[in-house]
Amino acid sequence: MRKIFLDTNIVLDLIDAERPNNKNIHLLLKHLITNDMNIVVSEDMLSTIFYIQKDKPLVLKFLYSIQKSWIISPFGKNVIKKAIELSLEKNLDLEDMLQCLCAKENECEALITNDEKFYHCGVPIYTIESFLKL
Repeated sequence: MRKIFLDTNIVLDLIDAERPNNKNIHLLLKHLITNDMNIVVSEDMLSTIFYIQKDKPLVLKFLYSIQKSWIISPFGKNVIKKAIELSLEKNLDLEDMLQCLCAKENECEALITNDEKFYHCGVPIYTIESFLKL
């Protein structure tokens, strides 16, 4: 099965109906499920989303539901070390580096994000729209 990594901002689009990409995320999920692709997120994303979103019960129900079918991956010491080193060396966003290296470690064939400045660490980066055009 193919693995597709979702950045935190993509998952936030799914939970929050007020976000501009909320409608597109549903098209993406339908595409991923229809094409039998595994959805991968980092376990760090769970606490980030819980912290950001105001409707805590909704977030908890969402997190409970995804843990049944999505791959929730830890970073691990090697990913954390490499992310810190690259962030220091190239003045990059640590959270982005952790997400990208987690996707790479999990052998994901794509990382989907709304962040146009996302660092390329060896995993092809797509927006929702560009991924759906593949």
